[in-house]
Amino acid sequence: MTEPRKLLQQAVDHAAAYVETQPTRPIQARSSYATMLTAFTESFPEHGRDASDVIETLATTAEPGLVAMGSPRYFGFVVGGALPAALAADVLVSGWDQNTGLTFGTPSTAAIERVAASWVKDALHLPKTASVGFVTGGLMANFTGLASARHHVLAAAGWDVEVDGLQGAPRVNIIASAERHATIDMALRYLGIGSGHILAVATDAQSRIEIDSLHELLSSCSGPTIVCLAAGNINTGAFDDIGRATDLAHEFDAWVHVDGAFGLWAAAAPTRRFLVDGLERADSWATDAHKWLNVPYDCGIAIVAHEASHRIPLGGQASYLVREGGDADPFELVPEFSRRARGVPVYAALASLGREGLAEMIERCCAQARYFAARLGELDGARVLNDVVLNQVIVRFDDDDATTKAVIEGVLADGVAYMTPSTWKGQAVMRISVSNWQTTSHDVDLSFESVAKVYQHITSP
Repeated sequence: MTEPRKLLQQAVDHAAAYVETQPTRPIQARSSYATMLTAFTESFPEHGRDASDVIETLATTAEPGLVAMGSPRYFGFVVGGALPAALAADVLVSGWDQNTGLTFGTPSTAAIERVAASWVKDALHLPKTASVGFVTGGLMANFTGLASARHHVLAAAGWDVEVDGLQGAPRVNIIASAERHATIDMALRYLGIGSGHILAVATDAQSRIEIDSLHELLSSCSGPTIVCLAAGNINTGAFDDIGRATDLAHEFDAWVHVDGAFGLWAAAAPTRRFLVDGLERADSWATDAHKWLNVPYDCGIAIVAHEASHRIPLGGQASYLVREGGDADPFELVPEFSRRARGVPVYAALASLGREGLAEMIERCCAQARYFAARLGELDGARVLNDVVLNQVIVRFDDDDATTKAVIEGVLADGVAYMTPSTWKGQAVMRISVSNWQTTSHDVDLSFESVAKVYQHITSP
């Protein structure tokens, strides 16, 4: 066996070289999935290879099929990069190899996550008494919040869903935006509630829910009810009126869940905090740290205002589990029994940034998004469709689906920047998400020049 230190150093050297080249390398993968599958496909070996050779093969063979998601010019899918402290902490997490499900089994990582959770709540101005679980991403954060909601509203109706399931249970009303994120529907499917009976709230021109439509739907419901709000629409970045909607929902004894995969971090920035006014009055919140907090994949965060309703549906008992203290064990707050210490990179990110650095990073990304929109406004034939209130920009070219899609394809092929296609209000759009801690005005200028070059090539006679 190769010496562990030598092998780890080999892997770190390859990883560091990759990270260092991300700002300048072509962002789109140079090889297709089919090519990569062929490159890696071989018969299961009869005899093991030297571990150093395995690492070398992985690093060198995979390289052309990697997308530079950590690039300051990667604007697709609302993906952040990895802050140096968070990335290094993630290496420690792998080295420590702690199963952070049980406090007794791993006191250090459980304690670090507990502190990280308190810092997250502080940064987002959420109740200090709320419970926090570190999950894989926004889907499982929404699942956790909605599992807590399902328990809470059914318990209030006299039904024990954990014991008796959903057969024969009172119907749970789900009210959500007509433009909600797909993970809300997926979480409801996983929870056995289903997505086919969602009551869709009408939205305005920027994709915010209309309060009158919400009131009408709430008035039509009886029994257990859950309302899902959005802190940052996936296309426009627009925010539902969280304060008014929450207060209205509570008048009808409904649970309010806020899906804020990236937008929740607006609460940490003084100039953007107005967008989430009233956020602290909701009942559960979902966000991603691997988006705007810029920690490595994967790390979502589920936060619930009522710990008992968080702990009961997700927790469990077994004779061999050793419990320590009165705090909830980490596994009781997530849909997993065993997991890596995802909260450690969160701790490192927040410790390295501080309150001031976190706010500056969020506000800088928002400023770069506004600058990007302004540059696009200089290009005849390009039309920015949204009010750029956060880090999202959606743009359309020649008011034409085919042209817009062609520009996106051309930009990806050019390799300077990475934007993804989306559909908004029935129209094809290019979606630009500024979420990386490294992005500067120079990166925006380079990206705009790529867009302009591709567009002019497509439309020139």
